[in-house]
Amino acid sequence: MKNSIFKSTLVLAALAQPLLASAVMAATVIHAGSLIDSTSNKVIQKATVIITDNKITAINKGFTEGSSEDTVIDLSAYTLMPGFMDMHTHISSQHNGLASYIERFTLNEADYAIKGVHYAEKTLMAGFTTVRNLGDRHNETVALRNAINKGMVKGPRIYTAAKSIATTGGHADPTNGHSKSIMGDPGPVDGVVNGVAQARKAVRQRYKDGADLIKITATGGVLSVAKSGQNPQFMDDELTAIVQTAKDYGMTVAVHAHGKEGMLRAIKAGVNSIEHGTYMDKEVFKQMKKYGTYYVPTIIAGNWVAEKAKIDGFFPELVRPKAAAIGPLIQQTFSNAYKAGVKIAFGTDSGVSAHGDNGLEFVLMVEAGMKPIEAIRSATQNAANLLNISDSLGTIEVGKLADLVAVKGDPLQQISLLQNVNFVMKDGVIYKHQ
Repeated sequence: MKNSIFKSTLVLAALAQPLLASAVMAATVIHAGSLIDSTSNKVIQKATVIITDNKITAINKGFTEGSSEDTVIDLSAYTLMPGFMDMHTHISSQHNGLASYIERFTLNEADYAIKGVHYAEKTLMAGFTTVRNLGDRHNETVALRNAINKGMVKGPRIYTAAKSIATTGGHADPTNGHSKSIMGDPGPVDGVVNGVAQARKAVRQRYKDGADLIKITATGGVLSVAKSGQNPQFMDDELTAIVQTAKDYGMTVAVHAHGKEGMLRAIKAGVNSIEHGTYMDKEVFKQMKKYGTYYVPTIIAGNWVAEKAKIDGFFPELVRPKAAAIGPLIQQTFSNAYKAGVKIAFGTDSGVSAHGDNGLEFVLMVEAGMKPIEAIRSATQNAANLLNISDSLGTIEVGKLADLVAVKGDPLQQISLLQNVNFVMKDGVIYKHQ
């Protein structure tokens, strides 16, 4: 009896083998005219990338044919690249002048969450399959991240800092500009700290809220209703407490900073990236290289606020001179940082400028002197390194997740092509194919 059962099991297993083999062998086969895999500055002509489920399982020279059960995608007139990553977004809002300051009093958490769904899809369709979200109002991007991961809505893979951490009156103090009657005294739960103990509590609260990383505002900012756009806003011991606590919880630290002193304090405390960095100089570059700190430039945001500052009544009068002074400087700062050899990761600050326009940052980077291939690597390999996800994303290699984008033509000759991505695949799923 036992032998009979054993033989029957073997027969059934043998019959099932063709079905199992068929399921395993079915793949997506992409014929790419050019392939920028972001592992180097080389471009591979005529390559085939094979995706099984959500991973890259083979990369072949030339155009290899798929089986009758495979899906073959002809991108022979296109350049295929890893999915782009934007290291500085605010995906649940978009600035629209004075109205944005009023919305703080008229919109609820649900409103921001729904905005996030809309802007997330626009970002994905622009070719950005992964983003860091560096600050929201109600932790709505934690919920958005979870919904995207579950396949409930379309959007990029989100790594969110949830609510940014500031000091009282600092750039991310949510009550700046409020009347005394409603200002209150926000604390660590709200992302406002004073002293080491509160700094530690704020990091732990972000962890409790479900954040992936920490974002702090180490100096004044442009769009906050506060006088200075560059003064240092954390003491050394507070910065050290934030970085040490973040490390304990496996979190990196991104730092909004315009002024030199605030940047130097943050870099020496061991933060992972400086965002904007307007008033960087040779001393700051030296320290960034010493500590291995990444620079996320956000040139598009600087240009955007500079242009809007020319419009009467677009910004509050306290904001307008900061936008006019700081905005135009970021592109030159980026150029200087690039020449100095600072590590650069792509970031736009989208939510200041419009979501979906992220690709313009590539154009501005190249205008400032960066080679097109290096601009692409800043949004792929470098960004993955900053996020500590280079084992699964950032390059086109066997075993990595299938996040792929393509444009028709050669972006190394015409970088503006990256403003109109024709093909988007995230996690093995095609979301756009024009």
